[in-house]
Amino acid sequence: MNVEVFALCDAATDSGGKLNVLGAFDSLQVGAYPTVYPHCAVAVRIRFRRIEQGNHRFLLHFVDEDGKLLISPLDATINIAIPPSESSVCANLILNIRDLNLPAAGVYAINLAVDGRQEATLPLIARIKP
Repeated sequence: MNVEVFALCDAATDSGGKLNVLGAFDSLQVGAYPTVYPHCAVAVRIRFRRIEQGNHRFLLHFVDEDGKLLISPLDATINIAIPPSESSVCANLILNIRDLNLPAAGVYAINLAVDGRQEATLPLIARIKP
């Protein structure tokens, strides 16, 4: 298994297996906190090899510096089936987030676990606009 894309972005879509990502970012600057960010998305693309066929559980947590959840976690199970003519396939996951409440400036984290194992982490750095 290989995490090919893991991004916080303005928007993401899946179109026939193509992952479309618009405006990837890792920091925000706003005038004051707390603030509500109106819309963003987390885009994930993971490649699975033939030996990894079957069900896989994905957990995505968006947390503050103390590990407190900012939104309900994404908990999904996906069945990976690889056609005989292929050696691997990709699975795309998109978590659309509306009205993300950021209580304070600081460093937040988006954690991705697959089958109970931490696979990747993204930072979100929230700053006061100068």
